[in-house]
Amino acid sequence: MSISVARWMVGAGMALAGILAASSASAATAERAAFGTLPDGTAIEAVTLKGSNGVSARIMTLGATLQSFNAPDRNGKVADITLGYDDAASYVTNPNFWGQTVGRYANRIAGGKFTIDGKAYQLPLNDKTNSLHGGTKGFDKYIWRIASVKSGPQASVTMVITSPAGDQGYPGTLQVSATYSLDDKGALTIDLDAKTDAATVVNLTNHALFDLAGEGSTAGIYPQLLTVPAARYTPVNAALIPTGELAPVAGTVFDFTKPRAIGQSVRDGNDAQIVIGRGYDHNFVLDKGATKEPGLAARVEDPASGRVLEVLTTEPGVQFYSGNFIDGSFVGKQRHVYRMGDGFALEPQKFPNTPNQPSFGSARVDPGKPYHHRMVYRVSVAR
Repeated sequence: MSISVARWMVGAGMALAGILAASSASAATAERAAFGTLPDGTAIEAVTLKGSNGVSARIMTLGATLQSFNAPDRNGKVADITLGYDDAASYVTNPNFWGQTVGRYANRIAGGKFTIDGKAYQLPLNDKTNSLHGGTKGFDKYIWRIASVKSGPQASVTMVITSPAGDQGYPGTLQVSATYSLDDKGALTIDLDAKTDAATVVNLTNHALFDLAGEGSTAGIYPQLLTVPAARYTPVNAALIPTGELAPVAGTVFDFTKPRAIGQSVRDGNDAQIVIGRGYDHNFVLDKGATKEPGLAARVEDPASGRVLEVLTTEPGVQFYSGNFIDGSFVGKQRHVYRMGDGFALEPQKFPNTPNQPSFGSARVDPGKPYHHRMVYRVSVAR
């Protein structure tokens, strides 16, 4: 072998080693660890997914909950942008829907009633006259089992539960999985899957509350700019149940087709819908409809920090909730007292009360025809 060939082979080997090292360094990681206990002594675990760009997410087994979601601002300062608690026990002693996987049916079902194939079903009423987010013991209160943890180009964790037939009044035994996957580009993908042995209704989503300035920030969410690509929304009655109308947003405080500060009209009592919801607590009819691949449901930008959150989904709607019922009685992370204006939710979903509104489509799931919802929380920085 000539000296020149030998040198080339050594150089090529070093280059390949460098490429492999760089690839390894840029791979996202997943780390499983204990996350305390509940008041009854039940042990909770959490898996932390980390990307090379400073973005990380912690998912705990109680409620398959997005317990934290950390993202850098335009200066590289990393902050947790989700509301919640620092310990697992507080999610039980002071319950709220902060980051949990909610179901069997996310959002409201009027009167807790629906009918399948002529048979009526009654669910618990945990929202005055409605069933909300699956009832008194929805999936947010389950202890999920960790089925897999993976590092790589996408770090991921899959958590699973079984909801037996009759659980909270719903028919069918439901096998459910939630897979969180984080890449190195700031995208946290959540795959929600379910299969049943009898006809039932399913609507799963994540219920994270965000503050892009960092949870507990003094500025709060009102200066942040929201865009929702939806020309229509679903007005609600006094019980926060959609009336069935698909109303145009044009010329109303619900027009987020162009960036609009969340706080601009959140207290505008001239709009009866704002009065009913005490702010925004409404479903938007996404222009894209239901799609095979996730499409844009909402974009939020915090002008101060530069953080941007994009929410994508395969579902036809997104519920925008401006944190109207956060009243200062919850002490969250870092002992922050959370109040109105401290967090917003963007919940990709089927429309509320779809099982009782045929014009909204169908939430029915049958044996052999599994349910699937893919949603994405994608963070970036606007320079």
